Amino acid sequence: MVLDAVIACDLERHGLKNLAHSVQTPGQVFGWSRHNASNTLLPSGLSSPEIPNRMPVIILALATTLLLLALLTRLIRRERLARQRLNLHEQLLDKLTDGVLLIDHAGHISQHNQAATRLLGKASSELHGSRLQDCLPQQAEDESLTSPQRLQMPGSAGSKLSLEISRLDAGTGHSLVLIRALNEPGRSQEDAERFKRSQYFARIGTWDWDIDTNCLYWSEAIYAMFGHPVGAVTPSYELFCASVHPDDREHVRAGELRCIDTGENHDEEYRVLWPDGSLHWLRETGNVVKNEHGVAVKMMGVVRDITEEKAWAKQMHQLAHHDALTGLPNRLVFEDRLCNALERARRNATRVALVFIDLNGFKAINDVHGHIAGDQVLVATARRLKEALRESDSVARIGGDEFVVILEGLALNCSLEEETRDIGEKILTALSAPLSVANSPQRIGASLGIAVFPDHAPSMDRLIHSADLAMYEAKRSGENQYRLGSDSRQHAGVE
Repeated sequence: MVLDAVIACDLERHGLKNLAHSVQTPGQVFGWSRHNASNTLLPSGLSSPEIPNRMPVIILALATTLLLLALLTRLIRRERLARQRLNLHEQLLDKLTDGVLLIDHAGHISQHNQAATRLLGKASSELHGSRLQDCLPQQAEDESLTSPQRLQMPGSAGSKLSLEISRLDAGTGHSLVLIRALNEPGRSQEDAERFKRSQYFARIGTWDWDIDTNCLYWSEAIYAMFGHPVGAVTPSYELFCASVHPDDREHVRAGELRCIDTGENHDEEYRVLWPDGSLHWLRETGNVVKNEHGVAVKMMGVVRDITEEKAWAKQMHQLAHHDALTGLPNRLVFEDRLCNALERARRNATRVALVFIDLNGFKAINDVHGHIAGDQVLVATARRLKEALRESDSVARIGGDEFVVILEGLALNCSLEEETRDIGEKILTALSAPLSVANSPQRIGASLGIAVFPDHAPSMDRLIHSADLAMYEAKRSGENQYRLGSDSRQHAGVE
C-alpha cells in the first residue's frame, strides 16, 4: 500500500491522475478480489478451487504490474534528469552579467540571479520576496514593462547607472524581468555562449516575431526543434507556418491573434513536420511587446520540445487502459464503454447485447506447448473477434482466456432469439477455424454467454452477472455452445 501511494504521487505530479487512481485501486484495473474462505487475493470471478487453472491469469497480472513499475521508474528517472538540467540552467544564468528577476502573479520577486543584486545595489535577502515597484521605484506606475525602457539608478561613488528594463511572460501568471546595464564595462561574448548552452541543456529556445514585417528570430536551440541544422534556413513566419501540421495551423494562428488583440498570454501545443517527414510536438508561450502608443509591434516568447513527454503519456495511458498482450481494452475501459452503450440505448430505444466468451482447452495448450503458444492463441483470438465484428462493436479482454463483446444499436422490434442466434453463430464460426500451434493445427473451442439489455437486465451490473452465468451454463453444456441470460435455453453448436 505504501508503494502504491508513492507511485500514485509521482503519477499525479506528471499530470497522470487517471493512472494514479488506477494504481491506488488496482482491483479496478486488473479485477482482483479477496476470497472470503481462504483470505487469498484472486482475480475477480475466480474462486479458490480454480487457482491452479487460473495461474496464467495471476502471472500475466503480475507481469503487467512489473512492466508498469518499470515504466514508472524510467519516468521518475527522466524527471530527475529534467531537474538536473533546470538546475544547470539556473547555474548558467547566475554567470550572466544581465540581471534576471522572476516575478510571481502577485508582483513579488520569487527568484533572481547574482547580476540582479549587483545592478540594483541590493542584497539577495532584500530582493527575495520584495515587490518589483520597491526595487524599481521609477516604474511604480507602470507594471507592464512590455516594451524595453531605460532608467537611471544610483551607482557607486555617486555615479549613475543606465539600465534597460524589459519583461517577458513566463506562463502561469509569472514573468521574467531582464535588466541590462547600458554603460557597465566588462560585458563579454561569453554571456551569449553561456545562455546558448543553458538553452541547449534545458531544450528551450527563445524567439521573437515582428508583427509588421513578419521577420522572425530563432535562438540556435529552435532550429533543431524544426528539424534544421543551425543556420541552414532563414527563419521567417512563412517557414514557421509551413512547418506546423496542417490540422494545427488554425488554432495556432487563432492563439496568436488573440494574444495580439487582447494581450493575453500565448500558450499553445502543436505538431510540426520535419523535412524528413517525422512528426514532433512543441509547446510555445509568449506575449506581445507594445510601442509607446500601446500598439502591439512584436511577439516574444519561448518554445520547448515536448515530443518525448507526449510519447510517454500516450504509452502510460495505453498500459493503464489496454491489455499488454493483445492490445484490447481492459476491464476498466470495458465497463466504461458498456455504461455509455446502455445510456445511448435508453435514449435511442435500442438493445445492447453483451457476450462473455471463454476459450475451451486453453489450459491444455499452455500445459503441452508452453505459455508462448498460449499467448499466440490469445492474440489470434483477439484478432479474429475484431475482424468478425462491426466497427461500432467493442471487444475487450478481462481475464486469462476470457473476452467480452459489446454490440450496440440492436432493434427492439426484432426477434430476440434470432438476433442472439446470429450473434452466437457468427462468433463461434469466427473462432472455430484451426490455429497453428507449435507447427500443428489446433482447434480452440469457446463457450458464450449472451445477455441483452433491456430484455435480460435493466442495469450494467445485472447485465454482466446475467451474461457471466449464461457463459458458465454454456461451458457445462459442452464445446462451442452459447446460452442466453435470464431463463432462456437457446443454444447453438458449430461443428
